[in-house]
Amino acid sequence: MKKIDIFNHIWPTPFFDALIAHIGEMTDITRRSGAVPMMTDLDRRFEVMDMFGEDYMQVLSLASPPLEKLAGPDKALELSQIGSDSMAELCDRYPERFPGFIGTAALGNPESAVAEAKRAIEDLGACGMQIFTNVSGKPLDRPEFEPFFDYMASSGKPVWMHPARGENFSDYLTEDRSEYEIWWTFGWPYETSAAMSRIALSGMMDRLPEMKVVAHHLGAMVPYFEGRVGPGLDQLGKRTSAEDLSQILTTLKKRPFDYFKDFYADSAVFGSRAATVCGLEFYGVDKVLFASDCPFDPERGPGYIRETIKVLNSLDLPDEDMEKICFRNAQKMFRIE
Repeated sequence: MKKIDIFNHIWPTPFFDALIAHIGEMTDITRRSGAVPMMTDLDRRFEVMDMFGEDYMQVLSLASPPLEKLAGPDKALELSQIGSDSMAELCDRYPERFPGFIGTAALGNPESAVAEAKRAIEDLGACGMQIFTNVSGKPLDRPEFEPFFDYMASSGKPVWMHPARGENFSDYLTEDRSEYEIWWTFGWPYETSAAMSRIALSGMMDRLPEMKVVAHHLGAMVPYFEGRVGPGLDQLGKRTSAEDLSQILTTLKKRPFDYFKDFYADSAVFGSRAATVCGLEFYGVDKVLFASDCPFDPERGPGYIRETIKVLNSLDLPDEDMEKICFRNAQKMFRIE
């Protein structure tokens, strides 16, 4: 069966060269990315992709961290432009392998991010734009980011939301850094869930009902905490005395739970069957898209692709549902033939 893998990371050569020229030595999460051959070696990527047949395709995106973490507004914009240009070139050169790419919005300068999103989508043909769950610590529902979301909603193309948190975000108030990579293991799913909450409860989805947001890692914590997201948030304000949060419920057009159902999600959960079952139950087959998070697995490429396919096959879904998850939802959302 055809598979359009919608969340795969790459550092094309022009982008990688520009990145290294700017940051010099790779550290922390960039060091991990740089150590994965598929990130920069196209031959190795093709070798891995060939393991899954000619019907396996990848939508390309740049890898973490957010560009504003690595550079100031002007340089971050330049890097995002180089990334989009080089991914668009790969898609033009290898359309049978890469049916599309995702631009990266460097929201450190919201005005230029809108212009670059417009260029990437309208001039280069990007499937959508990738953002991160915070912008240098700022939440996504801040007024300065409204023009970006306004444009994305009007474009009809989705926003991919990737978590962003580092070891400087401590797990305890008495410490100044996160230990044992808790910032990644549990911090990233929390980041995504928190960003989804800000988008849902701020009224953004009422203002932009046509906006599409793909929440990475199958919606993170949201499906597992359905009870808190549902009946729990129905009691919004009951646990807070400093302000009257119950008023928010009167301003929203829908129940909080329903906004979380309006997100789309991908299947990149590192081959976890339980998480896949939970996510599919919550979102339904019309809102879940196949993704593997390639190439970040212990085998440096094929592992998560193979395990994600294995899990989906184990669910014994009707063919129509499998087709929706594996490629039809992507074709419809990204307008891919």
